[in-house]
Amino acid sequence: MSVRPWRWFASLAIVACASPLPAQTLPGQPYVGYWFPDTLLSWDPATDPDAAYNRSTVPLGARFSDPAQNVNPHALADQGRVTSLVAFAPTSFNPSQGSATMDYYALNYWQYVDYLVFWGGSAGEGLILAPNPTVIDAAHRNGVPVLGNVYLPPNAFGGQIQWVHDFVQRDGDTFPVADKMIQAAEYYGFDGWFINQETSGGNAALASDMQAMLEYFQAHSSLRIVWYDSMTQTGAIAYQNALDAQNQMFFQDGSNVVSNDMFLNFNWTTGGLASSAALATTLGRSPYELYAGADVESNGYNTNVNWNGLFPEGSPHVASLGLYRPEWTFNSSSSVANFYTRDNRMWVGPNGDPSNTTTTAAWKGIANYIPATSPISTLPFVTNFNTGQGSLYALDGETMSTSEWNNLSLQDVLPTWRWIVRSSGSKLTPAMDWSESYWGGTSLKLSGTLDAVNDITLYETQLALDADSLFVIAYDPGEVGGPTHLQVGLTFADAPTTVEYLDIGDATRTGWDARTLALTAYAGRTLSTISLRVNPAATSQAYTMHIGRLGVYASPPPTPAPPTDAQLVSKNETAPDSATLRLQWSASPDPINSYNVLQRHADGSASWLGGTPNTAYFVGQLTRDGSEAASTIEIEAVGPTFVRSAAATVLVPWDSIFADGFDGAGGDRDR
Repeated sequence: MSVRPWRWFASLAIVACASPLPAQTLPGQPYVGYWFPDTLLSWDPATDPDAAYNRSTVPLGARFSDPAQNVNPHALADQGRVTSLVAFAPTSFNPSQGSATMDYYALNYWQYVDYLVFWGGSAGEGLILAPNPTVIDAAHRNGVPVLGNVYLPPNAFGGQIQWVHDFVQRDGDTFPVADKMIQAAEYYGFDGWFINQETSGGNAALASDMQAMLEYFQAHSSLRIVWYDSMTQTGAIAYQNALDAQNQMFFQDGSNVVSNDMFLNFNWTTGGLASSAALATTLGRSPYELYAGADVESNGYNTNVNWNGLFPEGSPHVASLGLYRPEWTFNSSSSVANFYTRDNRMWVGPNGDPSNTTTTAAWKGIANYIPATSPISTLPFVTNFNTGQGSLYALDGETMSTSEWNNLSLQDVLPTWRWIVRSSGSKLTPAMDWSESYWGGTSLKLSGTLDAVNDITLYETQLALDADSLFVIAYDPGEVGGPTHLQVGLTFADAPTTVEYLDIGDATRTGWDARTLALTAYAGRTLSTISLRVNPAATSQAYTMHIGRLGVYASPPPTPAPPTDAQLVSKNETAPDSATLRLQWSASPDPINSYNVLQRHADGSASWLGGTPNTAYFVGQLTRDGSEAASTIEIEAVGPTFVRSAAATVLVPWDSIFADGFDGAGGDRDR
């Protein structure tokens, strides 16, 4: 599969050329790691100054799909799956922990993805690419494994057969490059590798070495290894568009698993896919470990896919689906809001309702074939509807920054179903909204004409409740004193079709309000779904409501201990009143969601500079207050229920002397 350029660059660049330097680079900025085979052999996280900033600390979560909560009769559980091959950024100069723009592909339909491949690599930059920790964190929070990418390119795109030999080189009984790839995955916290070998000039001996290296991965790690249908047993590059005798050696070798999955090239046929599934079964493997490729990079949901050959209506799925470059929804969009509209159509279908995918359109949405999964099976569960990007950042209802940002490490688990709205009258419109937030950069906005009951089903859960369990909701109706019209709807595993309702009541204050409701009456039951009901008034009216938080947790929510040993690793002053920082600290001993990095000002107010679940963070811009000698940075632990700890403090001294003669010890200068 040829790598096409990232959104930032011209449309038909050749991948053998290195991506150009971004227009603005920040001194001290850590970047995601990428290597050639020989440079990977010399990589050591102990000497790589960026390594600590590229680690994911969110463990891979478990997830489930309850057949009783399958909202679409066409979607078949425990059959075909979906992998997504995504280029989030250029291979080189990809900031490790997000950046100061909300213009970013924030994948947030994880519920339909089996695993994600961090696509990239080029002959001019590097062939072996590790994922951003931000992507790993978001995926793991949703129970989705993430794979790094190995791109051994076609000769026309700069591929060199020597690189393939370097890749599979041996040292006695070991494969040194494989050992380093295992080390990188374990250090950075991702889950495996996608191997894309498309360089011509090989022979049967090279093919045998490649097979042996893949088996080495299986024997020496627990990493998931996925092979792309390219090289055959002769060593030639000949896309089979199927699993067959020419490439099965890279999938199964006798009783040995060679690769966990195979991504089949895009020109597969109904007959070829059926024969591939049959061969996989003969080899003792599941046909759903074969992913039939669909190249959606150019046309997105306008791409012609042989859906009936893959997921025949009324019959079992034949194989799984491999989506190549679904970030088309972002690359082709005119705005962030337009991207979310396109992304919903890609994953859910033109009706915007995963329970109703009936349409004459060829692209019915992934939800037509694959039931949603959920990672919400243990307490506590709290979501702020944070998509991992925004033009502001709020903490506990207070806006702490009005700058753009993206950082998928901070993305919450978003609604399982987007959107299921039931009403006998006008339907309210649910949407992610970036203009107002209780925590993070987003809230859930409900708007429209309220003339009948509206039920909005949001989350699938498996939460065991006890007498101390609480439900929390934060909301902003935009006015004070009036009815919210809101109820929370809960269903339980022992009565999945019966909804129990909790009243929110009237608004009691202007702006964000939070209500905590006891769940004592449901002790001993397992919560299955969370929904919202909006009840009408006596007459039809316009309605707007922002929901900033939903959660279920035990009482009382604990306050985490703060981080310790906070240190300023480095500082680069970019102007007399601006600097970038590298920070590190020791973790809180308690469970955490993330850490807030704040600037404390002389007047006692604070500004949000960033956040991460990691214990190392890069601040892209610290702005000096007047001519202060040092700025105060605070790092606070954020617990799983978003309770904030006391802060660890770091003082950042300023070196610059202002042109008006005041130095760092002086008073305020004129602005």
